[in-house]
Amino acid sequence: MYEVAVKAQTNPRPESRNTEATGQVDGELDPYLADGGVRQRRRGGRMGAEGKWRFAMVCSSNMNRSMEAHSLLGRAGLDVASYGTGTHVKLPGPSIHEPNVYDFGTPYGTIYDDLRRKDPDLSVLPLNAVFPLFYSVSASSVGSWYKRNGLLPMLKRNTSVKLAPQRWQDNAGDGVFDMVLTFEERVFDLVNEDMNNREPRLMKSVLIINMDVKDNHEEAGVGAKLALELCQKLQVVDGDWEEIIDDLMIAFEKQHKRKLAYNISFY
Repeated sequence: MYEVAVKAQTNPRPESRNTEATGQVDGELDPYLADGGVRQRRRGGRMGAEGKWRFAMVCSSNMNRSMEAHSLLGRAGLDVASYGTGTHVKLPGPSIHEPNVYDFGTPYGTIYDDLRRKDPDLSVLPLNAVFPLFYSVSASSVGSWYKRNGLLPMLKRNTSVKLAPQRWQDNAGDGVFDMVLTFEERVFDLVNEDMNNREPRLMKSVLIINMDVKDNHEEAGVGAKLALELCQKLQVVDGDWEEIIDDLMIAFEKQHKRKLAYNISFY
């Protein structure tokens, strides 16, 4: 089953009349359409300009999962951006406890050059090095496995998509999105927390979905394909997406055996 992530109520809701049907109180837009976290969008057709949705892919460092999805969705012609929610960008270093740390906004090309300059061998460390939980490689195969899962090819791919990793919490100037897809629960929570801390001004709804994807090269590729399929399904919805979102989520979960969680927030 799908999950609906409910955010904590931050504003008491005054008594209102007919808000669910019209989004108005005594002829005025009700600013409290959204108490309790799962907000009701004002009715009136599908999201996005002329039916085209604007998507955001979000992981922790805007390096692997979100960028793999950004690259694939972009090639498919979708309107997409990508972000991370961490305090800094972290990549494997000399040891698990010594990651390479960069500020968001540091160009991917600069990070690429820095890693090559520091130690060429770092370029063949696995993406999993930051996440020891996902280690599953024998000592005999570690050398060839590292080569197949290098950082430098990932960074080179990223340079072809955009200039630098961007932080979700700093993206207010990037405009609004129709759907945000996160790739782990912690990132999902941070995106919802950030949206909950923003003062709703436009009453423009945004659908926030989480699909857990392990942070390694293979899983990022699988996750990107699933992200593309999900986004394409949403983009072709005829009419109000909120009328079919539950059924769409359930069908997607059954088809792909992937658990999804979603929330609706407002700009």
